[in-house]
Amino acid sequence: MSEEDYRAVYQRSLHDPEGFWLEAARAVDWDQEPSRALDGASALISKWFPDARINTSFNALDRHVLAGRGGQDALIYDSAMLGIQRHYSYAELTDLVARFASVLRSHGVDKGDRVVIYMPMIPETVIAMLATARLGAVHSVVFGGFAAAELASRIADAQPAVVVTASGGLEPSRRIEYLPAVAEALRLADAGSTPVIVKVRDGFEAAAGGSGSPYESWRDWDTEMLEAGPADPVPVAASDPLYVLYTSGTTGAPKGVVRDNGGHATALMWTMTNLYDIHPGDVMWTASDVGWVVGHSYIVYGPLLAGATTVLYEGKPVGTPDAGAFWRVVSDHRVRVLFTAPTALRAIRKVDPEAAELAKYDMSSLTTLFAAGERLDSDTYHWAGRVLNVPVVDHWWQTETGWAICGNPRGLEPLPIKAGSPSFPMPGFDLRIVDGRGDRVPTGTEGNIVLGLPLPPGTLMTLWGSDERYISSYLNAFPGYYTTGDSGYVDEDGYVFVMGRTDDVINVAGHRLSTGAIEQVLAQHPAVAECAVIGLADVLKGQRASAYIVLKSGVHITEEQLVKELVTMVREHIGPVADFKQAVVVDSLPKTRSGKILRKTMRQIADGHEYTVPSTIEDASVIDSLLPILRMPR
Repeated sequence: MSEEDYRAVYQRSLHDPEGFWLEAARAVDWDQEPSRALDGASALISKWFPDARINTSFNALDRHVLAGRGGQDALIYDSAMLGIQRHYSYAELTDLVARFASVLRSHGVDKGDRVVIYMPMIPETVIAMLATARLGAVHSVVFGGFAAAELASRIADAQPAVVVTASGGLEPSRRIEYLPAVAEALRLADAGSTPVIVKVRDGFEAAAGGSGSPYESWRDWDTEMLEAGPADPVPVAASDPLYVLYTSGTTGAPKGVVRDNGGHATALMWTMTNLYDIHPGDVMWTASDVGWVVGHSYIVYGPLLAGATTVLYEGKPVGTPDAGAFWRVVSDHRVRVLFTAPTALRAIRKVDPEAAELAKYDMSSLTTLFAAGERLDSDTYHWAGRVLNVPVVDHWWQTETGWAICGNPRGLEPLPIKAGSPSFPMPGFDLRIVDGRGDRVPTGTEGNIVLGLPLPPGTLMTLWGSDERYISSYLNAFPGYYTTGDSGYVDEDGYVFVMGRTDDVINVAGHRLSTGAIEQVLAQHPAVAECAVIGLADVLKGQRASAYIVLKSGVHITEEQLVKELVTMVREHIGPVADFKQAVVVDSLPKTRSGKILRKTMRQIADGHEYTVPSTIEDASVIDSLLPILRMPR
């Protein structure tokens, strides 16, 4: 197959979405098969497979057991924090999920009810998600470790029938107690009577069910499971919601992205085969958290729908115990495809720039490294490809889309990779680059990235409880299109380049410049581990670019020399128009727990504006250390 074949597949998805997605839907087991793919193609809110019925949990579990593969590993739990590994076969995982579904039902959970899951990276989190889906209920996973106020806002919006949690989560230097946060969240949300089920973990102070305890009425997971019989899967309409996932870093009322059952299963099955080249029995490790969309799609649902083996990792890329942690997991479990964030790769490279730890492990099983979540700079791309000696495939997507907007379809046939590009739009994503008026811009010109309606299966249906908010947030800016909020361009070969959020475009003396483009240049310097460029207010030129640089471990260079070399590089690659003169070396950059650098917050601080530290921040102390630097007169 060649690039022409990809283009033929892509064009068919746009010109014959009905036929394309009905054919893709054959990879899924339906209780009632779809006779048509799309309802409301001309409407702002449309539904996929409107006359079909399905159960996602059955598709992820039971059907593989029925096909004779019950003894195959479905889930491998690897806790670098505890030093343990556990394997769950498809038969065993199906039994645990069916029994916990019965537990949920005993507490009143029925089809369409919500279950809030506030859990760390343990197998019970996956079990709770799949058990909720088994009942035709709707799960809303909240990233473990969110503060009580953030959890409360999600509980208030989702109004769950049950909350499922655990004693706490583990970090390299501390234990995070969850139960006090859950209790406070229920109080803040005025939901104190909501049943709570707790998976008890050793080493935490708070415990459920203790006489006189504030958690006395809460139920113990293991006790509840003792006498639970299996619950059968409940068929639901394909367009019924599978989950609500609240977008990170929201202000005001949280935005709950709604994912359906039928379109989601169909789209993820297509990606497993055609994008990731993962098949039954293959091992896929997505080094993310189940609290994020990447974890939903490719720790839990995608691999299990495909009959593959998924790895659930409780640990960090460095420090648990060293920079070889990822390579150990690949070696131990014979991982075929690794999917992680560029931030994780940069963290490993910073500590171990020559990848000395890699030599300790057998990496022969690894065929492909996928990256998403933050722009993959060309320097990190080349480093990872060199040390791992496998293709490094960038791809781009959002919480709202649920799967890749752009990627390189390794299962169709690998296409040439261009550093800095997530390659091509995936089927169903009618990607355009437009100016502020909505007119298409010439090839190679940066503009707003928009997606023609209808969006393909598996993307958001709406926002929980508010179609109007969905339309105003995503569909009003450019009529007929979904607004991604990202800027970028398409080159002469059709490759897409995503340069960053549209508010990361700065105006220097009337010239619009992408901070992402400047970052790509700076990241090529051999001393730079990672960097962030923001636009600072300037009385003469409107804005000026300022860079914040984290150096690689063991690098010795003066800041004066570094700035001189960086300025030269930007002039050579972007030109004098960038007027780049300013760079500061810092110890670390503020990031969300999913790896996104908080450029907007940095810019607000530097310009002296009011700012709120997002609840998703990984380490709030990084902001504190940057305050005097960002506010320094320049």
